Amino acid sequence: MKITNKAVSSIEIIIYYTGYIILGMASLMLIPILTSLLLAEWSPLLDFITSMSITMLVGCSMVLLGKRTHQRSANIQWKHGFVAAALSWLLLTFLCAIPYLLSGHTNSYLDACFDVMSGFTTTGLSLTQDLDHLSVGLNMWRHILTFIGGQGMVVLALSFMAKGTSGAYKFYVGEAKDIELVPNVKGTARIIWKISLVYLIIGTLALWIDGIMIGLKPLSAFFHALFIFFSSWSTGGFAPMSNNIMYYHSLSYETVTLVIFILGSLNFGLHYAIWKGNRNELIKNIETQSFLVTSFLACVLALFGLSKLNVYPDAVSAFRRIIYNVLSAHTTTGFGSIYARQFALEWGDFGIFIMIIVMLIGGSACSTAGGFKGLRVGIVFKGLLRDVKKILSSERNMRVFKYHHIKDNILSDEIICSSSIIIICYIVLFSTGTLLGVYYGYPLASSAFESASVTGNVGLSIGVTAPTMPAFLKIYYILAMYMGRLEFLSIFTLIGYAMGGIKKLWVKS
Repeated sequence: MKITNKAVSSIEIIIYYTGYIILGMASLMLIPILTSLLLAEWSPLLDFITSMSITMLVGCSMVLLGKRTHQRSANIQWKHGFVAAALSWLLLTFLCAIPYLLSGHTNSYLDACFDVMSGFTTTGLSLTQDLDHLSVGLNMWRHILTFIGGQGMVVLALSFMAKGTSGAYKFYVGEAKDIELVPNVKGTARIIWKISLVYLIIGTLALWIDGIMIGLKPLSAFFHALFIFFSSWSTGGFAPMSNNIMYYHSLSYETVTLVIFILGSLNFGLHYAIWKGNRNELIKNIETQSFLVTSFLACVLALFGLSKLNVYPDAVSAFRRIIYNVLSAHTTTGFGSIYARQFALEWGDFGIFIMIIVMLIGGSACSTAGGFKGLRVGIVFKGLLRDVKKILSSERNMRVFKYHHIKDNILSDEIICSSSIIIICYIVLFSTGTLLGVYYGYPLASSAFESASVTGNVGLSIGVTAPTMPAFLKIYYILAMYMGRLEFLSIFTLIGYAMGGIKKLWVKS
């Protein structure tokens, strides 16, 4: 049995860049280490020092193993970028779960991995126990994971990669991002982080001031503001307390988070265009048009549907309990202003159906949001209108149909087909999760709600997600979050690459 130099070179490229991404995440453990040190949280401090040492060891080993090929300026192909992106997310899930496990706040390593994947994918479902008594250091780590996951681990690594890295765009696209803000992909990655950091300062300050005004102590208000911003901007849904956003009992606090998570769900390209002075893009863009239409219809339908049940009789409660939750679901944020079981007991089948639809649609492409994205919904809808117009028009009419997304783009059959395929993949993933939930004895509506939340990386729960749920369902939810966030192609490429390697080894043996 002989493995070719070409195969070895390909594996080394993937190993090198995967190790590089792992080292980037390992370095971020310095933040909870410093937090624990400053607050004299000695047990969490030791947990993170141990975790960082293990993660650094794995990352350094992989970089050293693949360094030879990297130094020879290897030819980076699309498969390398996609496989490295998918593999790094998978390995980091196991490595970043170590602090959870050592803390004693999870029942098992599987539960710890569930929470890490939930953070990375900005889903926000949690199996961590006793959130109200979690150390600040571990809470910091939870929210860093969701903040980094929203922007992307590969985007973080590209921001600090050495000059002259060839094929960087292939790694960038492998993380389900395809917007080019500037010609250089490293520059694009840095702009994404600059946008996020500017909003970080503004959003945290606004929430900090609001937190003090509603009665939190200044230091506590700061940490709450920072954590809630991380989750809002990254449309992540994690919160430092078990009652989620209800802990604050504040209309103003909820309103600030609403503004932040709507901004977080918008395309980074749209943010950049507005920053550059092109404010018309906000109106012309197909994604904002799609979001305005679907969110308006969803809110109106939910208000009318729940008015029949007379659960939230006044305008303020309707805004805080209905509109807030619908928009939280639509942007895939997952902040809940009601208890999980209230969806099942108070919203009825119609309200649950609306929530399922908006959770699956999600936010914008190349944002921090999940779901199959407003861009694809808009493209498929425009494609349908295009075909109807073609049938009604003269056969000699060779009109070119376009859609506007940062720039005018041709509405080709290839674009419509690729958008439709991704939507179908999401529907299959959602349907499988629903079927599995029903198999384990959960009601159909509850199974569908939870599956939509997992598939769309939302994080709202109807009560299915719990430490006591079957282990296989936990594993499926982890995979569903993973596939939904990376939008399938990277994971399919990783599976194909692994299967191809196994097949070659089998044949040659």
